Amino acid sequence: MKKLHIGLFALMLLFLVAMPTFAKNYGIHMFTTWLVFIIATMGLNLTVGYAGQKSLGHAAFFGIGAYTVALFLKFGLSFWLALPVAALNCFVVGLLVGWPALRVQTIYLAFATLGFNTAMWLVMRNEEWLTGGTFGINNIARPSIGSLSLDANLAYYYLVLCFTLALALLLWGLLRSPWGKAFMALRDNPIRAESLGIDTRRYTLLSFAIGAVYAGLAGGLYASQVQFIDPSLFTVGASIMMYLIVVVGGPGYFLGPVLGSAVGVVLPEWLRFAQGWYLFVFGSAVVLLMIWLPDGLLSLPERLRERRQSRLASAARAQHPMPRGDQA
Repeated sequence: MKKLHIGLFALMLLFLVAMPTFAKNYGIHMFTTWLVFIIATMGLNLTVGYAGQKSLGHAAFFGIGAYTVALFLKFGLSFWLALPVAALNCFVVGLLVGWPALRVQTIYLAFATLGFNTAMWLVMRNEEWLTGGTFGINNIARPSIGSLSLDANLAYYYLVLCFTLALALLLWGLLRSPWGKAFMALRDNPIRAESLGIDTRRYTLLSFAIGAVYAGLAGGLYASQVQFIDPSLFTVGASIMMYLIVVVGGPGYFLGPVLGSAVGVVLPEWLRFAQGWYLFVFGSAVVLLMIWLPDGLLSLPERLRERRQSRLASAARAQHPMPRGDQA
């Protein structure tokens, strides 16, 4: 299984590096958006898939990161300063949002995070002096590295790709550290984790804070990519879509956000030929997928293996039935 994951990662990396040579500007823009959502949902996958929390407010962190970068650039400050500040803002807010998780769980926690998203969206829409309100913020500049400009779509794509790979490696290392084991223990059995000496309160808060940092970085990159943001991008609907991306890809699977984001970002673009029906087709596809693969797309190999083992066990029992005395 490990070799399969390494092979999939190598193929994906080759595709991501080579793809721009075959794509036009719109294709590059779409794949850049895919990478941005991979970053955002890697963070949500940590919170939901690995730590077992429920969060329907991830788009709010995405928006905090986007507005932080947009405001810094609006006032002539550096993108490379804005991005760490966006991450820090989201870390602090993520810690605060994680507090309800210490008191409530499951559906109640989901509603608490949903309320947080709604509150942040109202701030973004109504505080025109800060966010521009419904008019948003436009003319958001793209960064440069020394004398190298990243204004071109292709150059910016490779910048986002570098961020995606770096953040993926960072998360990979985190999940294989004692912190990662603590997150998974928190998900599987919080009471047992606490009895083993794991500070469940600390790791619950950290799961929200680190997930929020990933969303904030993704939001900052997205703001410079599209060069215009307004509150409509950070609604509860966007949070639900991010949650769906994690669920479709496979919560708790490292590559789940990659496949889930392809379904959530790329598939709707391919379905636009259906005009007004594309949302219905997309929604139906997600529902059918959840019926047949409730653990996400990446659970398919495991499910096929279990089915094969079950068939082999049934065949073995049929060939070697138990003696009547043993059955009694």
